[in-house]
Amino acid sequence: MYLDQKEKENIFKKHGKNAKDTGSAEGQIALFTYRINHLTEHLKNNRKDYNTERSLVKLVGKRRALLDYLTKKDILRYRAIVKELGLRK
Repeated sequence: MYLDQKEKENIFKKHGKNAKDTGSAEGQIALFTYRINHLTEHLKNNRKDYNTERSLVKLVGKRRALLDYLTKKDILRYRAIVKELGLRK
């Protein structure tokens, strides 16, 4: 998977304050979600790719930590990003 700079900027522009706002929790969560979705599709075709599976589990953990941080810091921002990305049903 190659995520070029333009796609990253679009993700950060849509979910962060601006295209250069790479440090916001919302932007990072959106980027992790994009990567998680991509790796999930890859693993559907390559069931025995255990290195990718490990990377996926680590990414999910990082995203979970950021979501927990947002829950404690600002519940409204948490609810907004979860709704925007469709993380909960």
